[in-house]
Amino acid sequence: MPDEAARPERVSRPAVAALDAVLGEPIRVLDDGFVRVVDYLGDDAAIVQAARVSYGTGTKRMHEDRGLIRYLIRHDHSTPFEMCEIKLHVRVPMDVWRQWIRHRTANVNEYSTRYSVAIDAAQRTPPESWRIQSVDNRQGSSGVLPRAAGERFSEEEAELQRRAREIYEARLAAGVAREQARKDLPLSTYTEAYWKIDLHNLLHFLGLRMDQHAQEEIRAYATVIGEQIVAKWVPMTWEAFLDYRRGAARLSRIEADVLAALSSGDRARAVAIADEGGLLNHGKDGRLKPNLEGRELEEKLERLGIQPPWVD
Repeated sequence: MPDEAARPERVSRPAVAALDAVLGEPIRVLDDGFVRVVDYLGDDAAIVQAARVSYGTGTKRMHEDRGLIRYLIRHDHSTPFEMCEIKLHVRVPMDVWRQWIRHRTANVNEYSTRYSVAIDAAQRTPPESWRIQSVDNRQGSSGVLPRAAGERFSEEEAELQRRAREIYEARLAAGVAREQARKDLPLSTYTEAYWKIDLHNLLHFLGLRMDQHAQEEIRAYATVIGEQIVAKWVPMTWEAFLDYRRGAARLSRIEADVLAALSSGDRARAVAIADEGGLLNHGKDGRLKPNLEGRELEEKLERLGIQPPWVD
């Protein structure tokens, strides 16, 4: 007779009521995009279970699940979070999808315009939302154009999209192959995809794409995924993610030395450390100005209520 006590206990599939309540429901993003949860695997408890199997008695002192999850996030552990997966159905403009698909840590199946007619929808920009190229960040934006200029660009955008669609459909009607007829569709055209990813890599995606420096459009999707999906799915993990990643300020060795000098009241020494560390540029007028790394330190200091030492 087999030993009944040695048999593994029966387990049930984790179910998260808050996420089940929105399962399959599209959450709107931009003007015609959406994100919806198709399926998921695991929950906060699955992360804790995996960690305790791996680390055994070493985690007994962290008797609370919340404490263990916060420890794992705080110390950049990854494997326990890979025990959770989620599958999303997304509708997204192709230019945003180009950035999205750079995250090569997911399983993806995209709507094919070789087999099917392209989705008849394109993302449009409101007149008040045409952004100006940033002077400091070559891949970013800063501020918006005057509304009068924006109205003209929005009108031109609508006409361009209308005409591109007409030409595309005329090619199809003439018998041109779908794989070739699609080539002049604008990047604003919406595509759809199923995107399955584990929680560890999803948090990495959200950390990058929810950041204020990310493009506004993909940031809108990341914010919806984070705040309206992940927060419901794994609330303890989401809280730890906000505390230790989104809301945290990581300091390099040079930055920590600058902060230590400021804490001791030696502003001159703080400036010297930043200068020697390559965080400052010397202007033609002899004044020190922060470079990109220096400006990032400025942002961290300002969050702490500390004036950068090189600012008059």
